[in-house]
Amino acid sequence: MTDKTDLYPTVAELGRLRAVAAGREKPDLIVRGGLVQSPGTEEWLERDVLVAGRHIAALTPWGHVAATPGTGGIVIYGAEADDAHGHAIEEIDASGCHVVPTFIDAHLHIEYTNLTPGELGRLSVARGTGTVLTDPNGAANVWGARGMDALLSTTTPLHIFQQVSPKTPGSPHLERGGAVIPEEVVRGRLWHDVTTNLGEGNPFDYGSESTGRFREALVAGRRITGHTAAQTNESLWGYLAAGVGDDHNSATIDEVLERVRLGAMITVMGASLTDNTVPIFSDLEKVAPALRSLCFCADDKHALDLSTEGHIDHHVRQAIRFGVDPQLAYRMATTQPASYYRLDQILGLIAPSRLADLQIIPDLAEVRPSVVIVGGRVVARDGEALFANTDELPDWMSDTVRLPETLDPAMFEVRAAGTDGAESGRVRVRAMELYKGYFKQAFEAELDVVDGLVQGDTTADVLKIAIVDRHHGDGLTGIAFVKGFGLSRGAIAITMNCPNMNIAVVGVDDAEMVHAVEELRSMQGGFVTVAGGEVLGRVPLPVGGMMSAAPFEETADALRRGHEATHALGCPIPSPYIILSFVGLYVVPDLGVTELGLIDATTQSFVDVLLPGPVDRCGHDEERS
Repeated sequence: MTDKTDLYPTVAELGRLRAVAAGREKPDLIVRGGLVQSPGTEEWLERDVLVAGRHIAALTPWGHVAATPGTGGIVIYGAEADDAHGHAIEEIDASGCHVVPTFIDAHLHIEYTNLTPGELGRLSVARGTGTVLTDPNGAANVWGARGMDALLSTTTPLHIFQQVSPKTPGSPHLERGGAVIPEEVVRGRLWHDVTTNLGEGNPFDYGSESTGRFREALVAGRRITGHTAAQTNESLWGYLAAGVGDDHNSATIDEVLERVRLGAMITVMGASLTDNTVPIFSDLEKVAPALRSLCFCADDKHALDLSTEGHIDHHVRQAIRFGVDPQLAYRMATTQPASYYRLDQILGLIAPSRLADLQIIPDLAEVRPSVVIVGGRVVARDGEALFANTDELPDWMSDTVRLPETLDPAMFEVRAAGTDGAESGRVRVRAMELYKGYFKQAFEAELDVVDGLVQGDTTADVLKIAIVDRHHGDGLTGIAFVKGFGLSRGAIAITMNCPNMNIAVVGVDDAEMVHAVEELRSMQGGFVTVAGGEVLGRVPLPVGGMMSAAPFEETADALRRGHEATHALGCPIPSPYIILSFVGLYVVPDLGVTELGLIDATTQSFVDVLLPGPVDRCGHDEERS
């Protein structure tokens, strides 16, 4: 666990840092000859970086500290290597390169990487991302507070800070969820040393409990992370008035400017759901007033995309590709989030007394570090980690999928009887259509009724979706209809419905949906694609039904094969499993669904699947144009 107190220099370390900076003692490491990102000005400085132990002692002009000739990058100062003032010094030649801090992911759900913290560390640190701020809301729903702690812990060089999940379950009147975390536990965690901010909460919750939680975060000196979900005007103003200070949902320049002009920091999301770097950096002249109020986050990005596209290095590449000055692009990934989240006395800038978390970048536009240093130690070279993942996971993190002994296809039936009494014909239903990743527009669909049961329509791509409880063993199921998955046959299912980590399954018929859920039971969690009685793709995620402790390369490959199998069934979505995770999310308008039923996101209340009855569109028509 990354307690901030443990990252500051100790008294002895401070004394040594001062002695090295004053020239009274020699450093342990010198990064020589690079152009160093200035900690306080937007310049590249001709500096050598002097490191003593875990921290930076000084930035000196090139060659200010002379080296005694040696070989292999190691030089000896003083007459004796074991003398009190003479010892071996490691040198790294950064000539022709730029030296920058390691990157910060300002908002990440580790569960959605589908990797344990140690495997994420092995993947991301080598690519330059050394710090993540994580909201472990999935772990909270499956395991409670001990699960939150588990996702903050790794023996790898990855720094993990906590964004406290605000409420578990998120809305008890709309879902049962899994674990229940008392409010006093949540508020207590805001004072933990590992905490940087309160995690994203329901923007439509105006209750006294949530208001008190916002107040506790402010008093504790923590930032409050937002989830503004296409809000504007009074809806947005009411959310930010609670002290919410950042947002990762801004998907247009107008949304960015609206929020920054209200004092918010924008954490530009580059996720597997959607990549907002494209629309936000598409018009630099228009977005220019906000550039120094931007930082980056992956939010929900799975192992395949992380390993092929990149982590925060992807955001930096994108910003530079669209014309952002490289100095500023790198600051968006380092100094700007460090300053905003009050970590800048520890990391995020190359300055005296800060952690020696550095990377050497041969090509600013490529953003591929040749060397990554964390805590004064070289931990990766040329994209490969020099450390192993030795994290050990407790037994209680497995075997978390609990279902009835037998599953009946009738659990997925939607009966038309009671509307007009017809056993056949057509009925109107409320349905949701996916767009821009996980946004959902409500619409009305006409579907056939056969033997009193409402049928999906593969021709119109209106399929049945179900959320099945997998925590309590009773298989309680909520059902809705969704457009966008494009399946011509079969079904896909996951054990990661957001936020409660229940099962979500979408399919062309009830039998295929049952088959998919049964496969999830046999795997004890993960993703699956089935059709015609066969399993076409599977991604085992036995750690809480969310993650795999296998090498990230194996998980990424399983995702690739699962996606290909799903695409072969007609699905056009690049990452169908993670998109399925968010169809049920009831804090993203217009609709959501839990194991208890269909939800109007704006009113935060249940609505009938069968019409009549209006559903507001919350201004999404403008967003889609």
